[in-house]
Amino acid sequence: MTDPLNARLLDIALEAARTAGAMLRERRPADLGVSATKSSPIDVVTEMDIAAEKLITGFLAEQRPDDGLLGEEGADVRGTSGVRWVIDPIDGTVNYLYGLPSWAVSIAAERDGETVVGVVEAPMRRETYHALLGSGAYANGERVHCRPTPPFEQALLGTGFGYLTERRAAQADVVRTLLPRVRDIRRSGSAAIDLCDVGCGRLDGYYERGLNPWDYAAGALVAREAGARTGGRPGLDASNELTVAASPGLFAQLQPLLDELGAWHD
Repeated sequence: MTDPLNARLLDIALEAARTAGAMLRERRPADLGVSATKSSPIDVVTEMDIAAEKLITGFLAEQRPDDGLLGEEGADVRGTSGVRWVIDPIDGTVNYLYGLPSWAVSIAAERDGETVVGVVEAPMRRETYHALLGSGAYANGERVHCRPTPPFEQALLGTGFGYLTERRAAQADVVRTLLPRVRDIRRSGSAAIDLCDVGCGRLDGYYERGLNPWDYAAGALVAREAGARTGGRPGLDASNELTVAASPGLFAQLQPLLDELGAWHD
């Protein structure tokens, strides 16, 4: 039986993500520029990131005024209900800035610290991914599953890169060592989409250093509910140090290799 509160949180997340996604797709200015930078000059924020987060947090506050909020663009509200929303208004901002299609709205709901709902809206793909704890993962309403574990040398992996020069250099070293051992490595520019692609069987695995909760909370639940394993360094949950997702057999090989290669530090 689906928990009624979790089901309600899913409905709210779906409506918020679809509304924000439609706004971002339809109202993107032709002359969209950078409004601010964060960790480096290439870690950008646009006016649409800010507008989307305001739209989402306003809607959530109307629907669930006692809930907490954590958003990439500054939303940070301590709630009293035990529910917290984790929001990335545009995951893949640089793609959005350049008019590339791989960007998404990511919304997760936590209850007492556990992620119970994940929604990733990818407007330019015309796809909505969602997961409810214990109830499976879906893309446009159709159940999805991760791929069977391939031989390691046939694995197709996704990854991403940080915005700091030193971190990029370290990440390049990891890729240089890992690439000859696998089928290939892709870089889409959206962690949320990459995690959903693991869940949908479009990638065998994915890893990245430097992610924040809003980058992976929703997509990681989609991947897990689709049968994949997620985590960080061996024995740890996904974190800013390292996030890994893959079909179970591949995860067992990829996670320790990434730890050995130092994918968790600069």
